[in-house]
Amino acid sequence: MKVLFIILLLLPLQGVYNSVEVRGGAWPIDLEQTTDRPGVKYSLIFRDQSVMTGKVLDTLDFPNMEQLGYFGKGLSALKGGNSGDVAHFKDYSITRADKRLEGGVWYILKCQYGETSFQQPEADVINKAIKEW
Repeated sequence: MKVLFIILLLLPLQGVYNSVEVRGGAWPIDLEQTTDRPGVKYSLIFRDQSVMTGKVLDTLDFPNMEQLGYFGKGLSALKGGNSGDVAHFKDYSITRADKRLEGGVWYILKCQYGETSFQQPEADVINKAIKEW
């Protein structure tokens, strides 16, 4: 009976085996390594900032480490670039948008279903997770 209880307790954790919280709070971003969906190995889950009337979570999926690595390389290239630079990919784009009043480097991620923005320290967390995986 105890074994059955433990199995039922751990069952919801079966699909995700590695997750990094990039940003918490009202506008969360998480990078996850998954096994629960065929053809998807990594997911960037974020609250869609284009929807202000509700809380909508969107997902940018990556089928393998190579595709996730391209996302990281895009962030790295933009880090060395200028405001207005864009990294275009098949299913999404990342734009560097420096904000003088708010300070620092910002990125705008746009994909088919939504968009979010994040700062350089959050991009660094994403790149660190990609390198460690």
